[in-house]
Amino acid sequence: MANKRSVEIFSAGCGVCQDTVALVERIACPSCEVTVLDMNDDAVAQRARSLGVASVPAVAVDGKLAGCCTGRGPDEAALRSAGIGQG
Repeated sequence: MANKRSVEIFSAGCGVCQDTVALVERIACPSCEVTVLDMNDDAVAQRARSLGVASVPAVAVDGKLAGCCTGRGPDEAALRSAGIGQG
């Protein structure tokens, strides 16, 4: 039997998060152990930060943030260029 693959989905329960959960569950193989984690739980949020999660939904496979989920989240320069902080 193949080794189990740990798949963690970091979710805030929003519609986009629910879509991601459905997608992962649809494509998961029998050796994938899928866990949906609630970002409202402090321990989950701490785990997410340790993996580099900057926005949700996010997916980690075997303890590594999936490439599709990296480099996202608020960026001060981008927010300022959108007009935030400009009187």
